[in-house]
Amino acid sequence: MALRILVCEWCSSGGLAGPDARAVPEGDRESLAREGRGMFLAVIRDALRDPDIAVTALVDEDRPTALPAAVRVRHVPAGAEIEALAAEATRADVTLVVAPETAGILGQRVAAVRAANGHVLAGNAGFIAITTDKQATIDALAAAGVPVAAGRPLAAGEPWPAGFHLPAVRKARASAGGDDLVIVRPGDPLPAAATQAARLEAFVAGTTVGVSCLCGPLGIEPLPAFRQHFSANAPGRFIGAEPLANQTLDRRARDLARRAIAAVGTATHEKNTPAAPAGWVGVDIILGHRADGRDDRVLEINPRLTSSFIGHSSRRGTSLVRAMLDVAAGREPHLPVHDGVAFTVADHAPLPCSAD
Repeated sequence: MALRILVCEWCSSGGLAGPDARAVPEGDRESLAREGRGMFLAVIRDALRDPDIAVTALVDEDRPTALPAAVRVRHVPAGAEIEALAAEATRADVTLVVAPETAGILGQRVAAVRAANGHVLAGNAGFIAITTDKQATIDALAAAGVPVAAGRPLAAGEPWPAGFHLPAVRKARASAGGDDLVIVRPGDPLPAAATQAARLEAFVAGTTVGVSCLCGPLGIEPLPAFRQHFSANAPGRFIGAEPLANQTLDRRARDLARRAIAAVGTATHEKNTPAAPAGWVGVDIILGHRADGRDDRVLEINPRLTSSFIGHSSRRGTSLVRAMLDVAAGREPHLPVHDGVAFTVADHAPLPCSAD
């Protein structure tokens, strides 16, 4: 009997038509929707490579999405996304939730699946709570000796502190896709106070990479690192990535990602459960210029599927979703050597037209 997997990607599955959409800055919604749609389509196509996986997808009825005929589609009316998620999760063997950390959106949906007695591929509540708060993540990593950027929290409405070294980065404590991120360089005017709690940190020079990890009770399996690319006009807005060609840098990035996830997993470990989270976890890192890696820094941890799934799953002969499920279940995954391919979000996720 086929394994029934439910895929809910917040933007494509009705989230943008619900009340939580107000938590995402209006200027960031299109880019967030494009990233989300890219992940949504990539996960579904990849899962269908495995003949023993049956896919159900939640689809916003006002944002039509053309999906393969093998996919069972549950259309979601405006404002009914969480209800549809909980109802379908009870019919699935496993649920995959892809949602932004902003305003607790991810955590609420994972909790809704668990409240309905569904099985969701995600970390425990403590792991999600820490990693969806950028300041709390840094605090946990620093406490474990994992290198992080110097910085401090800012309360909502708190002005930029006098004398904070520039260049510097301010980002919302709970955000995704670079929403509400500001970079201030020497000579720039200081921005107005943020309207929400934020983290202010020193700008770290180096190569920005993302490491995606498959996690489960047997440990953490880092995939090859991707060098990340961002928009020149919108700081923090992700546009694509490519495999990191330098094997020494790749090894440094993978080792640091494993340390970061293990540190937070240990800090949030619940009795009688594995210390590592379950499923896909992404780690954003700056690789510094020193050959010994002593100026490498972890920036944040994403407790969910990330856009790098697009590049890792492209041109793969076997299902990466199946590998993720195997690792989460404590089985050895079938992971043939595959460094991933370069990709841009725009090429993999043309936005749909709203239904009239």
